Amino acid sequence: MNNFIFENATKVFFGAGCVKEYLRCLTKHYTDTVMLAYGGGSVKENGVYDEVTDILAQAGKRIIELADIMPNPTYAKVLEGAKLAKENNVGLILGIGGGSVMDCCKAVSVAARYDGDAWTDFWLRPGIMDFEPLPVGVVVTAAGTGSECNGGAVITNEESKVKTGRDYPKCNPKFALLDPTYTYSVPKFQMVSGGFDTLSYIMEIYFSEPDEDNVSDDIAEALMKNVIRNLWVAIADPQDYNARSNLMWDAVMAENRIIKLGKCTDFQCHQMEHQLGAYTDCNHGAGLAVLHPVYYRHIYMDGLNKFRRFAVNVWGVDTDGKSDQEIALAGIEMLENFILEIGLPVTLKELGVDEQTDLKEIADSCVISSGSYKEMSHEEILEIFKECL
Repeated sequence: MNNFIFENATKVFFGAGCVKEYLRCLTKHYTDTVMLAYGGGSVKENGVYDEVTDILAQAGKRIIELADIMPNPTYAKVLEGAKLAKENNVGLILGIGGGSVMDCCKAVSVAARYDGDAWTDFWLRPGIMDFEPLPVGVVVTAAGTGSECNGGAVITNEESKVKTGRDYPKCNPKFALLDPTYTYSVPKFQMVSGGFDTLSYIMEIYFSEPDEDNVSDDIAEALMKNVIRNLWVAIADPQDYNARSNLMWDAVMAENRIIKLGKCTDFQCHQMEHQLGAYTDCNHGAGLAVLHPVYYRHIYMDGLNKFRRFAVNVWGVDTDGKSDQEIALAGIEMLENFILEIGLPVTLKELGVDEQTDLKEIADSCVISSGSYKEMSHEEILEIFKECL
């Protein structure tokens, strides 16, 4: 394994009833004004908003709201939140929602404590954070991104059409409350796309060097099988607590940095989807579902042993009478069939992309990953986009 330094400062409270049990106590360590951040309002429909605001009121907290955080949070929204935080002397940002809300909260926490251009200095390029961001806590209502246990925030700059993410340990939420019952009301498509996002994170880490026997790859295989198995269960019964619990913890394990230890990581597919999202605002998990099989057929020969292992250990592909190449391709086909069977799109046209979309401009804007088995060119990324149509 490669050398690494590991850090994760988020304290997790997991299980049914954890919000009622712990939130009031957790907020007492911060000043009286709390910024409550959430998305399109589903938290008001499912009762989570009322539960949280009641707890905050009992704790004597003044609430400032940052509402309507969009699925692909923009830098303009980040600046809106930072302005609110500064004007109201906010002591804690409390995000209620999924990955987009959590990412936005972490970016707001930086912009609220930084006098310069946070986008340029911390997202457009990596920065050195020599100050303490505003504290963040999260109440998770949708599993998928694992944003609750890392310092990562993916933000879209609408003006420059750049969507990018950075992970700063100082931005880790101080606490994360994960009640699997809060995910019961998530619509099927959102639940499935979130689950695939988790699977995608794991694959992006798994399909990278080193390929010698290592702990991270072994854990990754177990997690991938767990995601696949429990997605099927949750589709059949959306209120299966065990399945929802597993999917929620799978997401945390995918992105709490543990399985990245000692790995180069790929994330080329994420870079490609980010730019598709920046130009088309497509659903993140759905975009990844379209891209992954096609991308993997472009790179599998350069990581043949790992793709063979994926086919056998994750999908149970029969190896009798097959070459390594045939086994690897069978694993990619199993992945593609799974995507189709769980109801995710397999073409860009299903995401609203067509021949009028300037795919070359999007391809040229993609960052090239140094961790991929095969270094992409912008020309090959364009080929992949066209094959995905």
